[in-house]
Amino acid sequence: MSGHPDVDCRSGRRPGLVAPLGRPRLAWAVAVLLTPAAWAVDDPVTAPPAPAAPSASAAGLPQPGPNDRHIAVAVRRHLEREHFLRRPIDDGVARLWFDAFIEALDPMKVYFLESDFQEFGRDRDSLDDLVKKGDVSFAYTVLGRFLKRVDERLPVIEKLIDAPHDFTRQETIVVDRDQTKWAASEADLEDVWRKRIKYDLLVQKMEETPEQEAKDKLHRRYRSFAKRMHQMTADELLETYLSSLTSSFDPHTSFMSPGTLENFEIGMRLQLDGIGAQLKSEDGYTTIVELTPGGAADRDGRLKSKDRVVGVGQGNSGEIVDTVDMNLNEVVKLIRGKRGTVVRLKVVPVGETAPKVYDISRDKIELKDAEARGEVIEHGKKADGSTYRVGVISLPSFYMDMAGAQQGQADFKSSTRDTEKLLDDFRQKGVDCVVLDLRNNGGGSLPEAIKLTGLFIDRGPVVQIKDADQQVRPYDDVDPGVAWDGPLVVLANKFSASASEILAGAIQDYGRGLIVGDDATHGKGTVQSLLDLGRQLFRRFDNAPSLGAIKITMQQFYRPSGASTQLEGVKSDVTLPSITTHLPVGESDLDHAIPFDRVPAARFEPESRVTKQVIDRLRTRSAERVAADEKFRDLAGDIARYRKRKDEKTLSLVASEFERQWNEGKAAEQEEEDRQEKTEFSKRPVVERDYYFDEAMNVVVDYLESLAGAGGLAEAAQAMPQPKPVLSPLR
Repeated sequence: MSGHPDVDCRSGRRPGLVAPLGRPRLAWAVAVLLTPAAWAVDDPVTAPPAPAAPSASAAGLPQPGPNDRHIAVAVRRHLEREHFLRRPIDDGVARLWFDAFIEALDPMKVYFLESDFQEFGRDRDSLDDLVKKGDVSFAYTVLGRFLKRVDERLPVIEKLIDAPHDFTRQETIVVDRDQTKWAASEADLEDVWRKRIKYDLLVQKMEETPEQEAKDKLHRRYRSFAKRMHQMTADELLETYLSSLTSSFDPHTSFMSPGTLENFEIGMRLQLDGIGAQLKSEDGYTTIVELTPGGAADRDGRLKSKDRVVGVGQGNSGEIVDTVDMNLNEVVKLIRGKRGTVVRLKVVPVGETAPKVYDISRDKIELKDAEARGEVIEHGKKADGSTYRVGVISLPSFYMDMAGAQQGQADFKSSTRDTEKLLDDFRQKGVDCVVLDLRNNGGGSLPEAIKLTGLFIDRGPVVQIKDADQQVRPYDDVDPGVAWDGPLVVLANKFSASASEILAGAIQDYGRGLIVGDDATHGKGTVQSLLDLGRQLFRRFDNAPSLGAIKITMQQFYRPSGASTQLEGVKSDVTLPSITTHLPVGESDLDHAIPFDRVPAARFEPESRVTKQVIDRLRTRSAERVAADEKFRDLAGDIARYRKRKDEKTLSLVASEFERQWNEGKAAEQEEEDRQEKTEFSKRPVVERDYYFDEAMNVVVDYLESLAGAGGLAEAAQAMPQPKPVLSPLR
């Protein structure tokens, strides 16, 4: 299940997305790299209409909002005029849009029939014409049929859950959605569901769930899913529909509904008003994942992890609204609110059955676990017998409070400022090397990427950016001095993307430090701008309504050397074995990714602190240690089994064979679960001392010894780093 905090929303499925079958294709939403610029629509609407809540039809369908037409027209105009590809929305785009929208609702083809798909297909080539008029009625037509099919399937599903199943019968289930086909008849579709339920029951068996409990859990899951689909709002449907259009241009262009935009802004400024509780939806219940340390709920002390929220009331006496089976976004809206106000939670504590009511005063919540954090560790021995001291900085994203920066606030939230403070502390503590851990860092703010890189280089180009007119412009670090002039190592993996790749690429091009980790980073080399549609459409009015935003790819970025990081990423100087290298989660695995290319190199002066001879020596020594390490040998076995499993398109539904395949894929699944836990739910230690990290520290020690042998370490120690000047909000 995807988590959804009441404090932040950094990942998760788009509303209405049906859970894929089996071990799903791993999907990952890369955090965007944003430019500070925004463009205005040429012909804005004359006046903002009064906000109105969408009404429900007699069939229970959401009804189009009063601004949907304006939003659709604005999204279409921005795509055609501002997107990096400058591509017209024509029949070709309409076909891609159609396929993406149908897949968003029914990715495994388990609800719609082939006849539904063929019927919808008659309008496939007209979607481009309809959007020019702001007509989004096709989305409502498809949703209406989808809800009808969900209601028809539910009795069949419930019958199959309780039916006997033969787990010795030789049959398989397709788990690659690209290989699935639409059922031609109700009988065919029932057989698809029979296999799906067998799969669900086998999964519960692997998780050692008692048989009756497993059946009860599946009943709740599918009933809850049906109810949530009927709760889909007009905003959620419009977001799904228009993002299916935008994703036809490239995987990082999307439409954000007002609620999604709010969550995005929270993630960038790392604060909001609320109680500080991470939430997730689990089989119809809103469950507490964890509490934000120091937040309102944490200080109150009564709410605990795994408690279930079954109702929410406003103030000391407001009616408590039942939240069982409620859309998680709606539960979050009920819990959030202005600081100082009271929210009452009806909670079933973990391990209990009787609910309790907790009244909690909302407060300002700061996402401290999502900030840059540092720790000094000791590892390895110097020639004189003393221990190397390494300052490790864990940086989860390149965050910046954009609103605070635009308002000229002196203390707006900034990843660069937080990192600079840590470097100052490390320098005072006399560390020998700084390790910047960018593993799982999906990106963030472009200005922050440039300024933070400038903490390690004196002056010069950090990144080059090409726009839709093919004009290339270098973006320099213009602040003299550095915050850290000593040895530097950057840790990265395949989840390090966007702004992370700007920093890693510049550090590598300048020869300023060593890159250690997966074979290569994610490969996201495009730049998005966030355009607030309310402000764009009604820019002459102070009371512009919240209409969401379009996050649109407008530029592509390149390293100082001229190579794009798009698709290829930044290759590590020293590669450590890992499952993540082999996961299909890179830019090249995404649909409609923009191609790789090059531009001329910018003018810059490399520092050459990392030479080919040093890299070759480090690789050799690391490979020798890895080959002798039992845990890395076990990992090699996990990788081999995963690679074999990854190529299979089906899973056996014979219990014994299913267990074998389950165990073969378990290492990769656990790797993904661990990554989500560290990023999505903020359980993120600064340093996790496992065998992988220890080997990275061994490479650090080898690097320091190489520098010392060449006299480089002594020179670095003599060159007292000069603190950078106070950074301006935007350069």
